[in-house]
Amino acid sequence: MKKATDNNIYDENGYFVGAGPRACPKQNVLRREEAEEHELVFLAPYAMKSRFSKGRVHREPEHPYRTCYQRDRDRIIHSTAFRRLEYKTQVFVNHEGDYYRTRLTHSLEAAQIARTIARALRLNENLTEAITLAHDLGHGPFGHSGQDALKELMKNHGGFDHNQQGIRIVEYLEERYPDFKGLNLTVEALEGMNKHAKRSESPLLEAQIADTADEIAYDNHDLDDGITSGLISEQELQKVSLWQQVSQEITGRYPGTSDEIRKYQIIKTLIDRQVSDVISSTSARLKEQTIDSVEKVRSFKGKLIGFSDPMSRLRIPLRRFLSENLYHHYRVVRMADKAARFIKDIFEVYIHKPEQLPNTSRNRLKDEDPYRVVCDYIAGMTDRYALDEYKKLFEPYERV
Repeated sequence: MKKATDNNIYDENGYFVGAGPRACPKQNVLRREEAEEHELVFLAPYAMKSRFSKGRVHREPEHPYRTCYQRDRDRIIHSTAFRRLEYKTQVFVNHEGDYYRTRLTHSLEAAQIARTIARALRLNENLTEAITLAHDLGHGPFGHSGQDALKELMKNHGGFDHNQQGIRIVEYLEERYPDFKGLNLTVEALEGMNKHAKRSESPLLEAQIADTADEIAYDNHDLDDGITSGLISEQELQKVSLWQQVSQEITGRYPGTSDEIRKYQIIKTLIDRQVSDVISSTSARLKEQTIDSVEKVRSFKGKLIGFSDPMSRLRIPLRRFLSENLYHHYRVVRMADKAARFIKDIFEVYIHKPEQLPNTSRNRLKDEDPYRVVCDYIAGMTDRYALDEYKKLFEPYERV
């Protein structure tokens, strides 16, 4: 770690904890170079620093005020694929109600959790946030049922995986710049998105946080939506030890409160408890494994970011409960099966006569496999758009 010669305040490990009396810059504008300098002083030695990024595939001048990872995050937020997440399903199909989580709200909630963990561990918050916000970009309409349908349809044509589709979006399908396709994200952001890549090195800690934050947000907010929908009940959840512990604690702390407030406080506490566990157990793991550089993170065989063993054991019954009682509830299965039929029917119509595709997709047919073009088009649909498209293609009195 770079040793500072200013009057800043540092802890016993040499980490920056506060500005000294002469640490304030003369200018009231924070420039990129100063932000990068601050990272060198403030972030942990095993954090990925912006200054040491491997850069982008297509070279671009640096921004005067934003670091490279801040730009990655902003490019993702402003992408078409990110906006479409607002109407893509998490568990409940979009028209089931406007309370339930969508891919967009889930991504924002996961990013908030990821930022908390990254900041507590003195990791690069901007890179963590960029990776987390991008983690669901490649999902098609209708949640996992839509993905399963596309996977089946594409099994002899290169396959389909939402992680790989997310990479395809940011490297090729998004069009924002005159000199290249895609968003031209940094190597580190792309690596964090590419979960299934064969690599000789372990993922950065910032990427590992994104995975863990995704799990925490997904599980706990599905509990919230499941209770609100009436598909699962708090009474059933009393059989799950982690829920029971927190529920008793909240009921004792806030006796007589409404069901809605009690539910919110239970979910909030469950998230906080798991996030705090990840922070404390990861900190201990990093110390135990003497991780003091990015190079040691890369060479470590296994995952460094994660839960303690006791918390991991407590989470197993909770996740099993969700699988058995929510994800396999007959109403969710009906929605999923119906959605898969929509996807397959639409796909077959376009493959049989791809001239029906809109111009942007049809123009690609000259140089690309029709199956991949159709897959890209359908994967980019929102739930609402897919339903509308189905009506146009199959209902005789629907205007096309």
